Amino acid sequence: MIKVYSEIGPLKKVILKRPGNELLNLVPEMLEELLFDEIPFLEDAQAEHDAFANIFRKNGCEVYYLEDLAGEAIKDEQVKYEFIDEFISEAHVVDEREVKYLKDMLNEFEGKELIERTMSGIRREEMPKYEPVTLYDFLKKDDFFITKPMPNLYFTRDPFALMGSGVSLNKMWSDIRNRETIYGKYIFKYHDEFKNSPFYYDRNNSFSIEGGDELVLSKDCLAIGISQRTSPKALETFAKNALTIGEFKKVLALAIPKKRAFMHLDTVFTMIDVDKFTVHPEIEGPLEVFEIVKDGDNIKVTHVAKSLEKLLSDELERDVKLIRCAGANPIDSRREQWSDGSNTLAIKPGEVVVYDRNNVTNEILDKEGIKLHVMKSGELSRGRGGPRCMSMPVIREDI
Repeated sequence: MIKVYSEIGPLKKVILKRPGNELLNLVPEMLEELLFDEIPFLEDAQAEHDAFANIFRKNGCEVYYLEDLAGEAIKDEQVKYEFIDEFISEAHVVDEREVKYLKDMLNEFEGKELIERTMSGIRREEMPKYEPVTLYDFLKKDDFFITKPMPNLYFTRDPFALMGSGVSLNKMWSDIRNRETIYGKYIFKYHDEFKNSPFYYDRNNSFSIEGGDELVLSKDCLAIGISQRTSPKALETFAKNALTIGEFKKVLALAIPKKRAFMHLDTVFTMIDVDKFTVHPEIEGPLEVFEIVKDGDNIKVTHVAKSLEKLLSDELERDVKLIRCAGANPIDSRREQWSDGSNTLAIKPGEVVVYDRNNVTNEILDKEGIKLHVMKSGELSRGRGGPRCMSMPVIREDI
């Protein structure tokens, strides 16, 4: 079911998550905790996302929705109960009355409706009123939620990543986002179309790695970012598993500056054609690269002293061109980087989806002969993620 051996092969199947009521449960006091800078307007965010999905459909790509797949994965009654118990546990609900209320309430729903109910956040005001008795009661009475919303879910790239024929089911950097990986767990454990896929990483591992840092450079080579949200320890575990499974021969580890503007590798670097990449110019100086290959039962790590352009040219065995965000203008590149000017999604070689707001970068890409599918981004961009962040390819044709 999974076939992803490049970043640019013609895209045939993709997983998206349509923004839902979780955005209605964003409040200013929780923005920092939930990793948002602003509150998107749901109606417009959904319209923008629907237009995004239609770009895929119009170009021969089948769209799956995360909420549908997860709902199908828990259709068995026992699996449903298992899911509810695990969801409550990972939401850190400890009060007996709240646990009982959640179990009774969630058991009334099935499939997709149950999944969306857990994603949206469950308000404390929904619970029956009772007089506070315990210390917990008195201290929790002013909290908004029993379980908090998951507004980052429309960035389907991060909780799990599909590469080769396998899955990296990720351990997220933030505990508040780690709950998102539960949906991937049930899809890849129980869904008829996805179960039995090999795993490169598992959500129960100790160190964080996120899908925005995981790129398929070629059928033999993966490029993984060491970023604010992906640790070297996680990358080594991932690399050992990926190389042992044997679909890939090499992992390139690219260490980028650890700050929010450069959150993941794909926010500063994406492949758009067989010989072209977008890149944010500020990573080129501090970028460090390490080559990881299998060495018997272990892995061998070697520092690579090459420029990014030379590294990519050697790996792909062709001259490559780096197209710098906003032409490397120090003001324009910073502004457009903030709205993911370097985060493009290729639907086939030389044909990419981009945000409309990054007009300087888009004009440069157009002049380089790249075909652009320009999407509205007034609300979706408030979450600090671009077209690649919002999509998880399932099947790409070979190139």
